[in-house]
This record gives sequence, C-alpha cells and structure tokens, in this order.
Amino acid sequence: MMDQIPKLNTDHAYLYIWRFKVVLDKETEFQRIYGPEGEWVRLFKQGEGYRQTLLLKDLDAPGAYTTVDVWESEAAYNTFKKKFAAEFEALDKYCENLTECEVLVGRFESI
Repeated sequence: MMDQIPKLNTDHAYLYIWRFKVVLDKETEFQRIYGPEGEWVRLFKQGEGYRQTLLLKDLDAPGAYTTVDVWESEAAYNTFKKKFAAEFEALDKYCENLTECEVLVGRFESI
C-alpha cells in the first residue's frame, strides 16, 4: 500500500507553504480551486520550473488547509510571478471570499 503514495518531488527544490482557514460552506470550492487539477495548478503549470502542489486538509482543525507549492528554484518561481502577475492577482482576488485567513508558513529550500 505504501508504494501507492505519491512521492513529493523536492530534490533541489524551492517550496512555499501556506496555511488557510476556509469558510466552512466554501470548502468544496476551495478544494476544487486549490486541488491537484484546480485553477492554481493550471496557472502554475504555465510557468517553467513548476513541479507540483500538495493540498493538505487538517484532520484536527475543521476548515484548516495547508498548501505546499514546489518549484525547481526560487528564481523559477519569481520569473513565473513576474510573467503571470496579472493572472496571479486576479485568481488571488477571486479566492479571497473562500477563506477567513491565510498565513505564509514559510519559504524553504530542500537540501
């Protein structure tokens, strides 16, 4: 069974992690937009150096989610953010009504 768990591709990677408190009646839409086939992933895939996103639901805190976005490098992510700034801002603005709060947990580099 363990061999069916997808491996997080973090070899020499840049990761940033966000924590969200989702409005309880918006969880389905949040999961759709932030999930593995969602709008954020589709936008990120347009950027060179994007690897993957994990969406994690906290089992102990209702409405709490964490996202882990993985890029080849911080430079690749920054290039994406510049190139797709308008699209990023529009999607971020659209998603504001889905959450009560969001906090950047941190930016990380795998070693």
